[in-house]
Amino acid sequence: MQQSENGGEEATVDVQFTDLPNALIACKVSEDLFNDSALKANFEALFRPFDPEVQFQYFKSFRRIRISFGDALAAAEARLRLHKSDFNGKEMRLYFAQSVHIGSPRLEPPKPDKQFLISPPASPPVGWEQSQDATPVINYDLLCAISKLGPGDKYELHTATPTTPSVVVHVCEDERGDSSGPDDSDQEDKPRPPRPKIIQTRRPDYTPNVKQ
Repeated sequence: MQQSENGGEEATVDVQFTDLPNALIACKVSEDLFNDSALKANFEALFRPFDPEVQFQYFKSFRRIRISFGDALAAAEARLRLHKSDFNGKEMRLYFAQSVHIGSPRLEPPKPDKQFLISPPASPPVGWEQSQDATPVINYDLLCAISKLGPGDKYELHTATPTTPSVVVHVCEDERGDSSGPDDSDQEDKPRPPRPKIIQTRRPDYTPNVKQ
């Protein structure tokens, strides 16, 4: 609590330490500190005057030390006194440990916004209605034109424009001589060419493994 007088008026300012973390992080600590018990004792002795129950956690691979105090006031006072001070010939830098709020310790299920898309689907969302399929459009002119085509003929579906190509349907020629049309009755007596035989790929010869 700090009191100040300005123009005969007395103002009272309350300083709250509840939002400050109660732990400090010592960065870029000398590697000798993690192996020498005497240096550890000297390092811990610097912080015990602020809190006799202070705890230390050493992270050798990160060259950092976490100093946990009983309250945030002790942590703030220790940083104010010892930040950028000299220890074992090097400048010691202290920073407040950032607290991360994870929330619930259990993994919460996802929000049910799009769960109806999961297979198999669950209940549909509120207000969902089945959409009716549109009636298919049949182009009878196109079917009529295609039915009149003979083998080798072509039919232009879409005329070319300066920006789009033309679409042309080519009817394949009847190489087998099938009697598919009314005028193909004379082709029934013609022998059909034999079907080509499919030759299977030969399996490679077996080679025994070389014994070492």
